[in-house]
Amino acid sequence: QVQLVESGGGLVQAGGSLRLSCAASGRTFSMNAMGWFRQAPGKEREFVAAINWSAGATYYADSVKGRFTISRDNAKNTVYLQMNSLKPEDTAVYYCAATGRYLVRSQQSYDYWGQGTQVTVSS
Repeated sequence: QVQLVESGGGLVQAGGSLRLSCAASGRTFSMNAMGWFRQAPGKEREFVAAINWSAGATYYADSVKGRFTISRDNAKNTVYLQMNSLKPEDTAVYYCAATGRYLVRSQQSYDYWGQGTQVTVSS
């Protein structure tokens, strides 16, 4: 089992920044990649970004490319999502997830999920 705990959410004005963290524990050796997803009220959960643990390769949704940056600290088993130039449409609950696959965006490919952290962007 892998346990994931997100932190760093909050309320920010449009144009501002937030950094989310996701700390992993347990059988972390089974993870190959971590992803961030988000779910806005009344909408389905969607892919945001993913990163491969060893290679550091990254993958972004078009809606956040150029504004969000995913990174990892292997020593701390922690993944970060730096979010800049935030927009009201970025408001959502953000989830991190872990997968044994190399680098994927499909939710069905992720085996472990955190509890989520709320991000609210005011206009």
